[in-house]
Amino acid sequence: MTIDLYYVPGSAPCRAVLLTAKALNLNLNLKLVDLHHGEQLKPEYLKLNPQHTVPTLVDDGLSIWESRAIITYLVNKYAKGSSLYPEDPKARALVDQRLYFDIGTLYQRFSDYFYPQVFAGAPADKAKNEKVQEALQLLDKFLEGQKYVAGPNLTVADLSLIASVSSLEASDIDFKKYANVKRWYETVKSTAPGYQEANEKGLEAFKGLVNSMLKK
Repeated sequence: MTIDLYYVPGSAPCRAVLLTAKALNLNLNLKLVDLHHGEQLKPEYLKLNPQHTVPTLVDDGLSIWESRAIITYLVNKYAKGSSLYPEDPKARALVDQRLYFDIGTLYQRFSDYFYPQVFAGAPADKAKNEKVQEALQLLDKFLEGQKYVAGPNLTVADLSLIASVSSLEASDIDFKKYANVKRWYETVKSTAPGYQEANEKGLEAFKGLVNSMLKK
């Protein structure tokens, strides 16, 4: 059965899904969405995802978007019992908390700070930069005495967060000054299956987009 993923290579949320698929050894049918030409606003795409965002996953008649929902769905359906998204209520709650921290705090604050500079030519906002630093300090705190963000094992929370944190490399924010974050970052890079293909390629595409936009 074909699993379709509508995606953009440079998108951190899309890269989180690709990382999860690699970890699960799932083959996705990748469908590139041309945001520049408004492909996400076409009726056929809006039928799949009225919010016209990426990524969007279509599997056996189910259309689902929001990357954290997608990655937990994939584990629940195709690798039930996997430590990537543990079934124990306490362990799962911690993974969920880290996922919500990513979308609601870290990635959100980075987006609020950096994307106006890239896509609207806005100047860097010091207050928003400080909010990103605060989020990184929290992540650093989460990682005290922990190999991964939600305990001793690699989970989807690590895959989601590393897609977000790696995106900071395209900005002026140095996340590697946070010792625990730096250690965790290198650990996940070396232990996440297929990291190079699933994240690094898209990250380079994101950096290229940023450089081209900032030169305009």
